[in-house]
Formats: sequence, C-alpha cells, structure tokens
Amino acid sequence: MIATIQPAPLSGEISAIASKSDAHRLLILTALSAGESRIFMEQRSEDIDATIGCLRALGAEIDVRTDGVSVRGIEQAAVQPLLDCGESGSTLRFLLPVAAAICERARFSGGGRLPERPIDELMRAMQAHNVQFSAERLPFETKGRLTGGLFELPGNISSQYLTGLLLALALVAPDSIVRLTTPLESASYVDLTLNALKRFGVNVLVRNREYRILGNQRFKSPGNLRVEGDWSNGSFFLAAGALGAPVTVKGLNLASPQGDRAILDALMAFGARVEATADAVRVSPAPLRGCTIDVGGTPDLLPVLAVLGACAKGETRLENAARLRLKESDRLASVSAMLRALGADAEELPDALIVRGGRLSGGEVNSFHDHRIAMAAALAAIRSEREVRILDADAVNKSYPAFYTDYHHLGGIVNVV
Repeated sequence: MIATIQPAPLSGEISAIASKSDAHRLLILTALSAGESRIFMEQRSEDIDATIGCLRALGAEIDVRTDGVSVRGIEQAAVQPLLDCGESGSTLRFLLPVAAAICERARFSGGGRLPERPIDELMRAMQAHNVQFSAERLPFETKGRLTGGLFELPGNISSQYLTGLLLALALVAPDSIVRLTTPLESASYVDLTLNALKRFGVNVLVRNREYRILGNQRFKSPGNLRVEGDWSNGSFFLAAGALGAPVTVKGLNLASPQGDRAILDALMAFGARVEATADAVRVSPAPLRGCTIDVGGTPDLLPVLAVLGACAKGETRLENAARLRLKESDRLASVSAMLRALGADAEELPDALIVRGGRLSGGEVNSFHDHRIAMAAALAAIRSEREVRILDADAVNKSYPAFYTDYHHLGGIVNVV
C-alpha cells in the first residue's frame, strides 16, 4: 500500500485508541482467570489480534465485539497448540513463559522480523527451569512445564522478558525470584505489568533488582475492564499540534504507568505549548528549539521526537537508543534514512540519533515495514514543502489500523492506494 500525504496542518480533537501494551496484559490475565470477563477497548490492531489468536489456541474462548472482547478463561489447556505470534514481539515474549506454565508442549511461529528479534536470554532462563526448545529461533517447539525458583536475566535488552515471567510464575511451583543482572530499561512497562497483576489479585514483592512471586496462585478477574488510552500512538497527534495547529487528544490518563506519557515533557522541552486536563491533552504550536532527550526508558517515542527535531531550530540529540536497533526495523537506521529522504539533516550514531533542524523538502520514503516509521513520515508531511509518499504504508496496521482515517479526520490530505 502507498500513502501520499500533502503538506497541511492537522487540527481539532480526536480520541486516543486503546493501548496495546495494556491490552496484551489484560487479555492474557483474563484468559488465565476462571469465568468470563469483558474488556472494553477502542480499536484493535494486528498485534492485539495475534495475542487473541494465541490465547484461543491455548484454550480461551474469546468473542470479539464492537466495543471490545469477552473472554472465557482457559479451563483446560490445549494439547501442543500452535501459537502464531505474527510480528508481535510482545505476544511472543509474554506467551513463551505462559504457555510453558500450562502446556507440556507448544509450537510457536511468527513473521516479518520477529524471528530475528532477540529472545536468547529468555530462552536460557526457561531452559534452566525444565523447558526445552527445538530450535534457537522461530519456528520452534517447547517441551516441558516451566518450574519456579531463581531466574536471572539482564534488564537492558527487553523488559518484555521480565513481564513474560511475571505473568507466568504465579501459576507454577515453587515460589520464584527473578533477579536482574543489569539495570532495568523501559521500567514503566514493568510497572504496567505489576499494576495489571495487582488488579488480578497477585502481588509481586520488588526489592532493588529482585522480583519475588508466590507460586501456585490463581488469577481473579475483576470482571469488567477498560483498556487505557494509548500514549505511544497518541504521541504522533500530540506532536502534530506542535507542528501546525492545536490538536487535542482525549482519553489519555495523566496518571498512567505508560512511560510514553513522557511525550508531554519532551514537547515542552522543544518549546510547544501543552495544556492537560484529567482526560485530555491539547498541544499548540510555538517556535521549537532543539534539545537533548534520553530515550532509554521510552524508545517508541524516538521516531516522533526525531521529526520534531527536524522541525526545530538547532540540534536535537536522542540518546541511550541502542535498543532501537532491535525493533520492527533498526530504528536508528530507518528513522535517519526516512528523515534524509525528506531532506533533513540526520546523523546515526551507534546508540544515538542527531537531528539538525532545517527544511523538509518532502519526497518518497520507505516505511521498512515498521508502523512507527510510517506514522513518523506522515507527521513530517505537515511541515514538508511537497507531498510525502510512503511505501509499505500499511505497516501502521500493526498497532493503529485507523491511523490514516484519523489523520484525515484532523484535516490531513491523504490518498491511500
């Protein structure tokens, strides 16, 4: 699919879509709980549908409705289920330990760049606890039930390893300790997991770099749950307000554990005007200035911040970004390539991105089949001198299938072929 976007400001009001980070966790926990639960969410995505499909394969009954899903928990786990994780790293890393906790055998597959994305440390930790893998990368089969005990993991590769274990270890024996051997990055995503577990009756004792979980517990669903609005995808339209005309995004929780709410601090650091209420944020344009931002805890914001830097006066440095090379694309390479294709001055470093503000000429960009690159290119079109043509534009379906519809709703001029 190709999207052609004409230079034009966005303005108006829009509602945030459901956070896929929150939705993944709530779907898994309701599937592991007895009885029926309702999850209310605005819009789904390919990643969320991948998790739904895998939970169905494990034995959950999930009915998709217009306002969300109903979930009947797994009464008896399927025998040797096939879990197709699509291109969702969260689905794979969360459900590897969960499936091993409830199934003697399970098969896993995936597409796109997922087989190349790292899971080595998680596999090693599981292998030390009775789980065998038929291959080192997807597709593979697991054999053996996960057991509890002491797990040691690095904290600086993926917080999703820790989340997957936290979701699974309450179900197994004996009690468990997960010890991080390096400082945790993207800690806010683990906070999201801990909050979700607490809602289902499971408390985790956190002390320094150790997480202690009692074994042989049962999850208890609250019954009805609502997925939070998504700060990660909402950040693109909040940033649009800084580039053209005021934009309001409704349904964002200012007290959310989602780390990407840091977009507000970043926008203010650039000089944009930000007004926040209990459930809405309005961003208005102002002269933007370059700044230095550590994205170690919020790597998904880098594509948005890079576009802001290209439209700001002076130099912007986005630091502590090495882990972005392990995303749906190598995002330090793909973001810098996207910006240079549009006429910006972008310099890729091993663990950082430097963007020097100036003119955006427009032109043709490759999304690298990465949803956040496609959305960032659409954001850049607001300030470009001529149209922006995005190849492989349907990459947005991974997290935000209605992105171009919502972009048009705010006044964007989009032609999708």
